Amino acid sequence: MTVHRSGAYATTAGVPAQQTAAPASVFAVLRDLRDRAGHAPRALTFAEGDVVVVSGLPGSGKSTLIGRAVPGRAIDSQDTRERWERRVPRFLPYAVYRPLVRIAHYAGLHSALRSGESLVVHDCGTQAWVRGWLARAARRRGRALHLVLLDVPPSTARDGQRARGRRVSGYAFTRHRRAVGRLLRDAERGVLPRGCSSAVLLDRAAATALTRIAFV
Repeated sequence: MTVHRSGAYATTAGVPAQQTAAPASVFAVLRDLRDRAGHAPRALTFAEGDVVVVSGLPGSGKSTLIGRAVPGRAIDSQDTRERWERRVPRFLPYAVYRPLVRIAHYAGLHSALRSGESLVVHDCGTQAWVRGWLARAARRRGRALHLVLLDVPPSTARDGQRARGRRVSGYAFTRHRRAVGRLLRDAERGVLPRGCSSAVLLDRAAATALTRIAFV
């Protein structure tokens, strides 16, 4: 594992995809952009055709970051949910049609992966199988999977949920905290999810400073 904490920019372009069943950390690069005191990079650059998954607590700012940094080139479950909300009667609780939203989201993700284009994917952090799916899809086309992980205090994430008007239940939020906490702890000690070639750690300040995720 190679750890980078300095520099005016962050790039993982050219990082090779993992080709064997070796431990996940063998080919991994970690870029820790937290606590940069106003000097966080404004762009992240990856190789063309790679897949980037953005993870973090609900309310941590994943959708905001994706919408700002990669407009039109991302798969965000929130976008799918909002499209369905505009189509179904308002009196119908989200829990009723949530399975259909998830099916539509994963169908769209499957189609995007088959296209072979560069892709940014919103990830709630609790679905390890999704990251495994993305890693396999990237590896099949000879590209790499990268993790962008938002490290935001639970209280800040709760504020973000209130601001968007979608508060996650205490039970679900606890599950998210455990899953994201494991991802962060593993990354900090040099272990990334299997199939990930690199990880970028962002706090709220670094995420706010980031304006572009590019593929070259």
